[in-house]
Amino acid sequence: MKVALNRLNDDYHFELKNERGHIVHVDNKAENGGHDLGASPMELLLMGVAGCSAIDVIMILKKQKQEITSYRTEVNGEREKIGGASPFKLINVTIYLEGNITEEKAQRAAELSFEKYCSVSKTLEPTAQVKYNVVLNNKAL
Repeated sequence: MKVALNRLNDDYHFELKNERGHIVHVDNKAENGGHDLGASPMELLLMGVAGCSAIDVIMILKKQKQEITSYRTEVNGEREKIGGASPFKLINVTIYLEGNITEEKAQRAAELSFEKYCSVSKTLEPTAQVKYNVVLNNKAL
């Protein structure tokens, strides 16, 4: 796996491209000297958790013949100051599912994702606690 970064301006706006040609823009926040032309690197980490777990959960539920009519995730990260860095200390993920899905299968799919399959959250685990919960058809499980 490989990505390439190219600086686009005299400040902090970058274009990143993977080997398959997909492009992502990164920038620093305006209050830190950027122009807010893309997500911050820390936001990309949270987006990675959301995307990785979504792929896992949907794949697991599809294999179990569950009917998903809507899937949405919200990810919140809490950071702590350690020297000059501010890494995540806690990441909370809420998965919102709708459809003809049993509660047990929805909860088990999330459990398998976060405890076994999601490479992004497993990568972050040594430094950040990753918690998750599931809301199925507007009911918290």
